[in-house]
Amino acid sequence: MSIRRIGLVAKTGLAAAAEHLTAAAAWLEKRDIAVVADTQTAALAHLRVPTFSREELPKHVDLLLVLGGDGTLLGMADRIGKAGVGVPILGVNFGRLGFLTEVRLDELYPALEAVLAGHAHIHERRLLRARTLKGDAIASEHLALNDVVVTRGATSRVIELSVAVDGGFVMVVKGDGLILASPTGSTAYNLAANGPIVHPDVAAMLLTPIAPHTLANRPIVIPGTSTIEVSLGPENRSEVFTTFDGQAGHQLVADERVSVTLAPNPVCIVRAATRSYYDNLREKLGWGER
Repeated sequence: MSIRRIGLVAKTGLAAAAEHLTAAAAWLEKRDIAVVADTQTAALAHLRVPTFSREELPKHVDLLLVLGGDGTLLGMADRIGKAGVGVPILGVNFGRLGFLTEVRLDELYPALEAVLAGHAHIHERRLLRARTLKGDAIASEHLALNDVVVTRGATSRVIELSVAVDGGFVMVVKGDGLILASPTGSTAYNLAANGPIVHPDVAAMLLTPIAPHTLANRPIVIPGTSTIEVSLGPENRSEVFTTFDGQAGHQLVADERVSVTLAPNPVCIVRAATRSYYDNLREKLGWGER
Protein backbone atom coordinates (compact mmCIF):
# COMPACT_ATOMS: atom_id res chain seq x y z
CA MET A 1 0.00 0.00 0.00
CA SER A 2 1.52 3.28 -1.16
CA ILE A 3 0.83 6.29 1.06
CA ARG A 4 1.17 9.59 -0.77
CA ARG A 5 -1.55 11.71 0.83
CA ILE A 6 -2.71 11.71 4.47
CA GLY A 7 -5.83 13.35 5.86
CA LEU A 8 -5.85 14.92 9.33
CA VAL A 9 -8.94 14.83 11.53
CA ALA A 10 -9.25 15.97 15.15
CA LYS A 11 -12.11 15.87 17.60
CA THR A 12 -14.18 19.01 17.19
CA GLY A 13 -12.88 21.76 19.49
CA LEU A 14 -9.96 19.68 20.85
CA ALA A 15 -7.53 22.55 21.43
CA ALA A 16 -4.93 20.19 22.93
CA ALA A 17 -4.53 18.55 19.52
CA ALA A 18 -3.63 21.74 17.65
CA GLU A 19 0.13 21.70 18.27
CA HIS A 20 0.33 18.00 17.45
CA LEU A 21 -1.54 18.52 14.18
CA THR A 22 0.90 21.27 13.20
CA ALA A 23 3.91 19.10 14.11
CA ALA A 24 2.52 16.04 12.30
CA ALA A 25 1.81 18.06 9.16
CA ALA A 26 5.37 19.40 9.12
CA TRP A 27 6.79 15.90 9.77
CA LEU A 28 4.84 14.43 6.87
CA GLU A 29 5.66 17.23 4.45
CA LYS A 30 9.38 16.75 5.12
CA ARG A 31 8.88 13.19 3.87
CA ASP A 32 7.11 14.38 0.71
CA ILE A 33 3.70 13.23 1.95
CA ALA A 34 0.87 15.53 0.91
CA VAL A 35 -1.29 16.68 3.81
CA VAL A 36 -4.98 17.57 3.67
CA ALA A 37 -7.54 18.05 6.44
CA ASP A 38 -11.20 18.47 7.07
CA THR A 39 -12.33 22.08 7.31
CA GLN A 40 -12.82 22.11 11.10
CA THR A 41 -9.44 20.50 11.81
CA ALA A 42 -7.59 22.91 9.54
CA ALA A 43 -9.20 25.86 11.33
CA LEU A 44 -8.43 24.38 14.77
CA ALA A 45 -4.67 24.16 14.04
CA HIS A 46 -4.48 27.05 11.54
CA LEU A 47 -3.20 24.65 8.88
CA ARG A 48 -2.60 25.96 5.38
CA VAL A 49 -3.46 22.78 3.54
CA PRO A 50 -6.21 21.72 1.11
CA THR A 51 -9.47 21.04 2.95
CA PHE A 52 -12.57 18.92 2.41
CA SER A 53 -15.68 18.13 4.38
CA ARG A 54 -15.47 15.09 6.63
CA GLU A 55 -17.83 13.28 4.26
CA GLU A 56 -15.58 13.95 1.25
CA LEU A 57 -12.18 13.59 2.93
CA PRO A 58 -11.92 9.74 2.73
CA LYS A 59 -12.17 9.91 -1.08
CA HIS A 60 -9.04 12.07 -1.33
CA VAL A 61 -6.50 10.34 0.93
CA ASP A 62 -4.55 7.09 1.35
CA LEU A 63 -4.67 7.21 5.18
CA LEU A 64 -6.63 9.10 7.83
CA LEU A 65 -4.79 10.27 10.95
CA VAL A 66 -7.44 10.81 13.63
CA LEU A 67 -6.66 12.60 16.91
CA GLY A 68 -9.38 12.27 19.54
CA GLY A 69 -11.39 9.55 21.20
CA ASP A 70 -13.31 6.56 19.91
CA GLY A 71 -16.31 8.74 19.00
CA THR A 72 -14.22 10.72 16.50
CA LEU A 73 -12.87 7.54 14.95
CA LEU A 74 -16.36 6.01 14.77
CA GLY A 75 -17.62 9.03 12.88
CA MET A 76 -14.86 8.72 10.30
CA ALA A 77 -15.23 4.93 10.03
CA ASP A 78 -18.90 5.37 9.17
CA ARG A 79 -17.98 7.98 6.54
CA ILE A 80 -15.36 5.66 5.02
CA GLY A 81 -18.00 2.95 4.77
CA LYS A 82 -20.45 5.30 3.05
CA ALA A 83 -17.74 6.46 0.64
CA GLY A 84 -17.00 2.84 -0.30
CA VAL A 85 -13.23 3.24 -0.02
CA GLY A 86 -10.64 1.15 1.82
CA VAL A 87 -8.76 3.97 3.53
CA PRO A 88 -7.11 2.82 6.79
CA ILE A 89 -7.39 4.87 9.99
CA LEU A 90 -4.58 5.58 12.44
CA GLY A 91 -6.30 6.70 15.63
CA VAL A 92 -4.34 8.54 18.34
CA ASN A 93 -6.02 8.51 21.74
CA PHE A 94 -6.92 11.83 23.34
CA GLY A 95 -9.87 10.29 25.16
CA ARG A 96 -10.17 7.98 28.16
CA LEU A 97 -10.39 4.27 27.33
CA GLY A 98 -9.62 4.34 23.63
CA PHE A 99 -10.43 0.78 22.53
CA LEU A 100 -10.28 1.94 18.90
CA THR A 101 -7.88 4.88 19.15
CA GLU A 102 -5.32 2.64 20.80
CA VAL A 103 -2.13 4.38 19.58
CA ARG A 104 -0.78 6.64 22.34
CA LEU A 105 0.56 10.11 21.59
CA ASP A 106 4.15 9.01 22.26
CA GLU A 107 3.67 6.25 19.66
CA LEU A 108 2.43 8.57 16.90
CA TYR A 109 5.62 8.93 14.88
CA PRO A 110 6.77 5.30 15.18
CA ALA A 111 3.29 4.33 14.00
CA LEU A 112 3.50 6.72 11.04
CA GLU A 113 6.99 5.40 10.20
CA ALA A 114 5.61 1.85 10.18
CA VAL A 115 2.73 2.85 7.91
CA LEU A 116 5.01 4.64 5.43
CA ALA A 117 7.43 1.69 5.41
CA GLY A 118 4.61 -0.79 4.85
CA HIS A 119 5.20 -2.59 8.18
CA ALA A 120 2.15 -1.39 10.12
CA HIS A 121 -0.24 -3.82 11.80
CA ILE A 122 -3.55 -3.16 10.07
CA HIS A 123 -6.67 -4.89 11.38
CA GLU A 124 -9.88 -5.28 9.38
CA ARG A 125 -13.08 -4.57 11.34
CA ARG A 126 -16.53 -5.45 10.01
CA LEU A 127 -19.24 -2.81 9.94
CA LEU A 128 -22.94 -3.29 10.63
CA ARG A 129 -25.35 -2.29 7.88
CA ALA A 130 -28.70 -1.16 9.30
CA ARG A 131 -31.75 -0.55 7.15
CA THR A 132 -34.97 0.92 8.45
CA LEU A 133 -37.72 -0.76 6.42
CA LYS A 134 -41.27 0.42 5.85
CA GLY A 135 -42.99 -2.50 4.20
CA ASP A 136 -40.59 -3.58 1.47
CA ALA A 137 -39.17 -0.07 1.01
CA ILE A 138 -35.92 1.15 2.58
CA ALA A 139 -36.71 4.30 4.57
CA SER A 140 -33.09 4.89 5.62
CA GLU A 141 -29.73 3.13 5.67
CA HIS A 142 -26.76 3.56 8.02
CA LEU A 143 -23.40 1.93 8.68
CA ALA A 144 -22.06 1.43 12.20
CA LEU A 145 -18.73 0.09 13.41
CA ASN A 146 -19.81 -0.47 17.03
CA ASP A 147 -23.54 -0.87 17.40
CA VAL A 148 -27.12 -0.21 16.47
CA VAL A 149 -29.17 0.58 19.59
CA VAL A 150 -32.96 0.48 19.81
CA THR A 151 -33.98 2.22 23.01
CA ARG A 152 -36.71 4.11 24.80
CA GLY A 153 -37.21 7.86 24.65
CA ALA A 154 -36.26 10.17 27.50
CA THR A 155 -39.76 10.18 29.00
CA SER A 156 -40.75 6.62 28.03
CA ARG A 157 -41.08 3.73 30.42
CA VAL A 158 -40.75 0.11 29.37
CA ILE A 159 -40.65 -0.60 25.64
CA GLU A 160 -41.50 -3.86 23.91
CA LEU A 161 -39.44 -5.10 20.95
CA SER A 162 -39.93 -8.17 18.77
CA VAL A 163 -36.74 -9.82 17.47
CA ALA A 164 -36.39 -12.17 14.51
CA VAL A 165 -33.28 -13.80 12.99
CA ASP A 166 -33.33 -14.95 9.35
CA GLY A 167 -37.09 -14.58 9.31
CA GLY A 168 -37.69 -16.73 12.39
CA PHE A 169 -39.09 -15.28 15.61
CA VAL A 170 -36.56 -15.29 18.49
CA MET A 171 -37.94 -13.31 21.43
CA VAL A 172 -39.81 -10.32 22.76
CA VAL A 173 -37.67 -7.95 24.81
CA LYS A 174 -39.39 -5.81 27.45
CA GLY A 175 -37.10 -3.29 29.10
CA ASP A 176 -35.06 -0.23 28.21
CA GLY A 177 -34.05 -1.49 24.77
CA LEU A 178 -31.73 -3.69 22.76
CA ILE A 179 -28.12 -3.44 21.56
CA LEU A 180 -27.13 -5.01 18.23
CA ALA A 181 -23.33 -4.95 18.34
CA SER A 182 -20.44 -5.98 16.15
CA PRO A 183 -17.47 -7.79 17.73
CA THR A 184 -15.65 -4.42 17.67
CA GLY A 185 -18.57 -2.89 19.56
CA SER A 186 -18.62 -5.69 22.11
CA THR A 187 -16.35 -3.58 24.36
CA ALA A 188 -18.56 -0.48 24.06
CA TYR A 189 -22.18 -0.07 25.22
CA ASN A 190 -22.62 -3.84 24.94
CA LEU A 191 -20.04 -4.39 27.68
CA ALA A 192 -21.72 -1.84 29.97
CA ALA A 193 -24.98 -3.78 29.51
CA ASN A 194 -23.25 -7.04 30.60
CA GLY A 195 -22.89 -8.38 27.08
CA PRO A 196 -19.98 -10.68 26.17
CA ILE A 197 -16.60 -9.57 24.82
CA VAL A 198 -16.10 -11.05 21.34
CA HIS A 199 -12.76 -10.97 19.50
CA PRO A 200 -13.03 -8.71 16.41
CA ASP A 201 -11.84 -11.53 14.12
CA VAL A 202 -15.03 -13.49 14.89
CA ALA A 203 -17.69 -13.07 12.19
CA ALA A 204 -20.67 -12.55 14.48
CA MET A 205 -23.26 -10.11 15.77
CA LEU A 206 -24.47 -9.69 19.34
CA LEU A 207 -27.97 -9.20 20.72
CA THR A 208 -27.89 -7.70 24.23
CA PRO A 209 -31.07 -6.58 26.03
CA ILE A 210 -30.80 -3.35 28.04
CA ALA A 211 -32.22 -3.66 31.58
CA PRO A 212 -34.69 -6.42 30.62
CA HIS A 213 -37.69 -6.94 32.86
CA THR A 214 -37.13 -10.69 32.95
CA LEU A 215 -33.96 -12.64 33.71
CA ALA A 216 -34.88 -14.97 30.84
CA ASN A 217 -33.72 -12.35 28.31
CA ARG A 218 -29.99 -12.97 27.92
CA PRO A 219 -27.34 -11.80 25.43
CA ILE A 220 -27.01 -13.97 22.33
CA VAL A 221 -24.15 -14.27 19.82
CA ILE A 222 -25.53 -14.61 16.27
CA PRO A 223 -23.64 -15.91 13.17
CA GLY A 224 -22.31 -13.14 10.98
CA THR A 225 -24.22 -14.47 7.97
CA SER A 226 -27.57 -13.78 9.64
CA THR A 227 -30.09 -10.99 9.25
CA ILE A 228 -31.55 -9.56 12.46
CA GLU A 229 -34.86 -7.71 12.39
CA VAL A 230 -36.24 -5.64 15.26
CA SER A 231 -39.77 -4.24 15.26
CA LEU A 232 -42.09 -2.77 17.86
CA GLY A 233 -43.96 -5.36 19.92
CA PRO A 234 -47.76 -5.48 19.72
CA GLU A 235 -48.14 -4.07 23.23
CA ASN A 236 -45.60 -1.26 22.91
CA ARG A 237 -47.00 2.12 23.95
CA SER A 238 -43.79 4.12 24.33
CA GLU A 239 -41.50 6.18 22.10
CA VAL A 240 -38.68 4.14 20.57
CA PHE A 241 -35.52 5.48 18.97
CA THR A 242 -32.79 3.84 16.90
CA THR A 243 -29.20 5.16 17.02
CA PHE A 244 -26.18 4.19 14.95
CA ASP A 245 -22.79 4.36 16.71
CA GLY A 246 -24.25 7.23 18.71
CA GLN A 247 -23.63 9.42 15.65
CA ALA A 248 -27.11 9.50 14.10
CA GLY A 249 -30.57 8.25 14.85
CA HIS A 250 -34.32 8.54 14.35
CA GLN A 251 -37.61 7.57 15.93
CA LEU A 252 -38.96 4.13 15.03
CA VAL A 253 -42.71 4.07 14.38
CA ALA A 254 -45.19 1.22 14.47
CA ASP A 255 -45.03 0.17 10.81
CA GLU A 256 -41.21 0.23 10.61
CA ARG A 257 -38.58 -2.36 11.46
CA VAL A 258 -34.77 -2.29 11.62
CA SER A 259 -32.85 -4.91 9.64
CA VAL A 260 -29.18 -5.42 10.55
CA THR A 261 -26.50 -7.46 8.75
CA LEU A 262 -22.72 -7.37 8.54
CA ALA A 263 -21.62 -5.04 5.76
CA PRO A 264 -19.51 -6.65 3.01
CA ASN A 265 -16.57 -4.21 3.18
CA PRO A 266 -14.47 -3.81 6.36
CA VAL A 267 -12.85 -0.73 7.86
CA CYS A 268 -9.07 -0.98 8.34
CA ILE A 269 -7.56 0.29 11.59
CA VAL A 270 -3.83 0.67 12.30
CA ARG A 271 -2.97 -1.24 15.47
CA ALA A 272 -0.39 -0.31 18.08
CA ALA A 273 2.70 -2.32 17.15
CA THR A 274 3.81 -3.00 20.73
CA ARG A 275 0.51 -4.37 22.14
CA SER A 276 -1.77 -7.24 21.21
CA TYR A 277 -5.57 -7.20 21.36
CA TYR A 278 -5.38 -8.96 24.73
CA ASP A 279 -2.77 -6.50 26.01
CA ASN A 280 -5.16 -3.71 25.08
CA LEU A 281 -8.06 -5.39 26.90
CA ARG A 282 -5.94 -5.95 30.00
CA GLU A 283 -4.79 -2.33 30.01
CA LYS A 284 -8.19 -0.74 29.38
CA LEU A 285 -10.20 -3.01 31.69
CA GLY A 286 -7.65 -3.21 34.47
CA TRP A 287 -7.35 -7.00 34.42
CA GLY A 288 -4.81 -8.30 36.91
CA GLU A 289 -4.83 -5.11 39.00
CA ARG A 290 -5.20 -5.42 42.76
